[in-house]
Amino acid sequence: MPMPRSILDRSGIPDLDLRLTQGAWPDDLAGEIFISTSDLATAPRHAFFGDGVMARLSLRPGSHGAGDGTWAWRSSVIDSPARRLREARPDVFEATALGSRSPFGWSNAANTAPLPWGDRLFATWDAGRPVEVDPVTLGFVADVGHLDHWGSAMDAPVFPLVPSTAHPVIDPDRDCLWTVALNPILQQVELIRWSGDGSRLERWPVADAPVPQSMHTITQTRDWLILADCAYRVDPNEIFDLGERTVTTFTDEPVYLIRKDEVDATANGDPLRARTFRVGPEVMHYYAQYDDTDGVTVIFEHTHNSELAVHVRPDDVDAFGRPVDPALAGMYNHPMHPGEVTVLRFDPETGTVTERARMWEPERFYATQLSTMDWSTEGMSDPTVHHMVFNGFRPEAIVGRAIDLYRDRLLPFPSEEIPAAVATLDRQSLKPLAEHIYSVEDYPTSPTFVPRDAGAPAAAGTSRYAGSDPGGHDGYLVVPVLHDDGFRVDVFDAADVGAGPLATLAAPSGETVPFLLHSAWMPRAAAPDPSIERLRFADELSPDRLAQLPPDLASLAVDVATELG
Repeated sequence: MPMPRSILDRSGIPDLDLRLTQGAWPDDLAGEIFISTSDLATAPRHAFFGDGVMARLSLRPGSHGAGDGTWAWRSSVIDSPARRLREARPDVFEATALGSRSPFGWSNAANTAPLPWGDRLFATWDAGRPVEVDPVTLGFVADVGHLDHWGSAMDAPVFPLVPSTAHPVIDPDRDCLWTVALNPILQQVELIRWSGDGSRLERWPVADAPVPQSMHTITQTRDWLILADCAYRVDPNEIFDLGERTVTTFTDEPVYLIRKDEVDATANGDPLRARTFRVGPEVMHYYAQYDDTDGVTVIFEHTHNSELAVHVRPDDVDAFGRPVDPALAGMYNHPMHPGEVTVLRFDPETGTVTERARMWEPERFYATQLSTMDWSTEGMSDPTVHHMVFNGFRPEAIVGRAIDLYRDRLLPFPSEEIPAAVATLDRQSLKPLAEHIYSVEDYPTSPTFVPRDAGAPAAAGTSRYAGSDPGGHDGYLVVPVLHDDGFRVDVFDAADVGAGPLATLAAPSGETVPFLLHSAWMPRAAAPDPSIERLRFADELSPDRLAQLPPDLASLAVDVATELG
């Protein structure tokens, strides 16, 4: 039984003082790693839908409350307005296929990805607004953008449903946040821009740009925004509890390019025109090279037959026809295909797409999972390598219902488990430069690249997130690893992952940690700047909205707004 059974432990993520159990800790490895995930105690059916949790790993020993010679791992459920209301009245919250619903509306889980912006930190989700989080306390600071500016596919008194993207981007030249608002019923997308101050958003509908599934990611170059339809497809049967899932993801998707200076020249609310392309296979994560002098170049991490909407149920059978272990109930259906990565070049003038590189090695790398890169402006402008974790073939977490849906699209499954691997790919050719293979009992999660000498004098003239030699090759790769014998963190030299971990931190008494999602690195954890104008929850509680609630719940919402100040 290689899958860790502790991966769905509902008792929460513990605070730990990790200890060095192998190797030597690099003197120049510093800063803070933040990881988003879901509070499994409030995950209604699918593990992805619990309230947001933010965890922080401090890379300097003895900091943030850790004892001498230990490293602080701290976590907290984000105490958002929805979380506070749930804690006060859990009886009015119910599980749905879209997460938690109540008379207040839909809870914003904010549980998928940390998004740094200078010293500020945000948590994101596909079905809610970004949420600002205090990097020090890990507590709620503010929602991004007033609800009246977002619009909503499904209105509600306090928490309308706001389908968006889990991966907005921060524009380093314009100093703004770009994201989207989606209407999955009408298959429409609107571009959103937020300055970082106040509650006002700018919003532009994108004309003639249908989004038949979702938009888990957006990316950017210096001049262009790239919006691709992603492989999560809404099924009315699931939404309205009418029966089993009957739809599959599409095998290709539209990609839309929007020029930033055309956005600047378009009045708020007026429609934008996009250049339209089509690519495949299906995808969830993709990242553009910021320097677009040589065209718009994007790395796509393809997700063949990765039906994330299906979750394990106690009555399921797995990929080998065996009854699933009920301990895995709620886990997402794992990928049913080897990993594939491409680098594509888009020409907005001719409307052509050219494949520049492709990585396809099914015997070595099964199941695209998560990745990391040098997120500094310099690193994104001229990336050298791309680090990825491939999840491996996990038959215990692949369920028969998903196999039946995708049977005509599946390759034969391997005859036994394939372990996970962390690999370094050349960013231009996608040639695997190095790899580290884990045991089948190990479950590595989101890797994080940490630059060497970030902000040091050797890096003069570069942005504070850049190291002395940007691109992704000069620094460290930090990989949290789940295992039933205890949680650990492996640290690799980013230039030589194949040499194995330089150092390993481990939980002191074999404590375990449940599944983790995306991660990000910041140079430091600083308290939020109080001079920045932010949205207050009270500002959204208009008399009209409160009048839609029973008096006791309206009073409770006002009380929470008062608590939040």
